[in-house]
Amino acid sequence: MLDQRKARSATRRIPLVIATVAVGGLVGFAALYGLGLKRGPAGDPVCRAAVQTANRIAPLAHGEVAALTMATAPLKLPDLAFEDAEGKPKKLSDFRGKTVLVNLWATWCVPCRKEMPALEGLQVTLGSENFQVVAINIDTRDPEKPKNFLKEAGITRLGYFNDQKAKVFQDLKAIGRALGMPTSVLVDPQGCEIATIAGPAEWSSDDALRLIQAAMKPVAASL
Repeated sequence: MLDQRKARSATRRIPLVIATVAVGGLVGFAALYGLGLKRGPAGDPVCRAAVQTANRIAPLAHGEVAALTMATAPLKLPDLAFEDAEGKPKKLSDFRGKTVLVNLWATWCVPCRKEMPALEGLQVTLGSENFQVVAINIDTRDPEKPKNFLKEAGITRLGYFNDQKAKVFQDLKAIGRALGMPTSVLVDPQGCEIATIAGPAEWSSDDALRLIQAAMKPVAASL
């Protein structure tokens, strides 16, 4: 009799176990597909055009710019804050309406120093109301050292920007876009990522010029 009661009790528990598993599975399904639960952020809708641009120019990321990583999801960059050559505050949003190559560099970074002439060449060739190289120095000690370096290197046509707190690096690192130095991000006129590169590139090369010229074309023009 005792064995029979135990068997009946175990039989009654089976539906409860099944129900518990079913509820748990439903919760897991909802977590994955958003059935009544909050999904993770899908990216800023305004940046979808930047992803389209990235897809369109991806075949041009070869040769001297082969290391570029194209954006695969909409990402609006933080409104990076820094200063210009006169010490006036600037933000990335001040360049809205332009395609921008944001570059972080420092005098203690050998690849950065080697890259500066190419960045100036890019600015000289393509700089306009539609495009600008925004090279931000992040030296944190002697503020005259980067200025003297540029002067001695004969780099006079590349705008000088700086952030002595190096917060711009931390802001980009926080979103996984600054892993080392130099770091460059190609940004569309809405402030959205088109492509990122960790390390130097020959920005004045034909490969780079073709890619950036293509990035400057409106998305609609490629349809």
